[in-house]
Amino acid sequence: MSSTSPTSTSGTITPDLKAGQLRNLILATLASTIGFWAWTIVGPLSKRYAQQMELDATQTAVLVAMPILVGAVCRVPVGALTDRYGGRVMFTVILGLTAPLVLLTGIVGQLNNFGLLVAVAFFLGIAGTVFAIGIPFCSAWYESHRKGFATGVFGAGMVGTAVSAFFTPRLVAGIGYLGAHITIAVLVALTAVACWLLLRDSPVHAAKTPEPVLPKITHAFTLPVTWQLCFLYGVVFGAFVAFSNYLPTYLDNVYGFDATAAGTRTAGFALAAVIARPIGGILADKIGPRTVTLASFAGTAMLAMVVAFQPGQERVYGPTFLLMALFLGLGTGGVFGWVGRAAPAKDVGTIGGIIAAAGGLGGYFPPLVMGATYNPENNSYFVGLALLAGFAILSLLLALTVRNGGKIDERTHP
Repeated sequence: MSSTSPTSTSGTITPDLKAGQLRNLILATLASTIGFWAWTIVGPLSKRYAQQMELDATQTAVLVAMPILVGAVCRVPVGALTDRYGGRVMFTVILGLTAPLVLLTGIVGQLNNFGLLVAVAFFLGIAGTVFAIGIPFCSAWYESHRKGFATGVFGAGMVGTAVSAFFTPRLVAGIGYLGAHITIAVLVALTAVACWLLLRDSPVHAAKTPEPVLPKITHAFTLPVTWQLCFLYGVVFGAFVAFSNYLPTYLDNVYGFDATAAGTRTAGFALAAVIARPIGGILADKIGPRTVTLASFAGTAMLAMVVAFQPGQERVYGPTFLLMALFLGLGTGGVFGWVGRAAPAKDVGTIGGIIAAAGGLGGYFPPLVMGATYNPENNSYFVGLALLAGFAILSLLLALTVRNGGKIDERTHP
């Protein structure tokens, strides 16, 4: 199949092209997994950095949160560029830029220079923009009634955070700190090559007329649903990203786990959310995204308060964290199940990029709040977790106001 697949005159997906749906969805999900791994390699090694550079809780939180910032902000232009140039080009470019940044992180991490490592971690955040590429790429391959399935399955690529939490400390222990970063960088580079050779853009994208990027972004910001879903996704995905990156530090401070043990538990948390995400997308197709989202925020609020009181036995806090991850995963699938319904088809990439950026920004601030509100005398993160519960309740109320119907009428929203 050529890079610009044949289409019908209407630009719809014809039966003979349906075979490309699953293949491209799986490839994009794998690319996202590798991108998320690269995006989150700092968090699992936070204890190592803290010990080597004698960092306090706030400095550690800044370091862990820094890649999230760029990964969030840059999702807006990357989503718009995906609308223009397609997912095949954008996956290749972003992963191609990420590979040397992973290697540079490994080199700088050996210099024990906090400021320089923060700067490199900042640019490493570009890896997180793969999410803004995959949402419009995968959504364009599927019919409107299956977009929740497509974006839900693609969203499972955030399992890369679990892969990072589980394998990164083990690679460091097995082949050394620099060797681990070289290995990950090579894997990212090979994935970039595979994207160029194997991915193909949907015929729906091929039928689009290219539009300037800035007007598309400006138009997306004029739609109320963009702002509503930004807040909801900022809370639910932000909480997932924050925990996936900060949980190793949390488990070390509160329960005294070493890097490998904390990474294993963090991987379990991320995996639970990943499994729940496509389920959330599928349920959004069947019973509506509002129902899924309301259940997500209700469960998150209750479980955040349970965790805030820091139960002492792992048989209590372990399942509690896993249940919270499941609710967060359902919510990420449910909220993005709303995008395909509410966004004009030609703006899905741009609006999806903005909402994905909000999710990334939602993950940037919680580690900073957790570090700033940490009570070292009691090993307590009560304030930060109570704030999460409060924002979950606020999001639940907002979700009641978002329209639950079909797509915006393209005659009124061109």
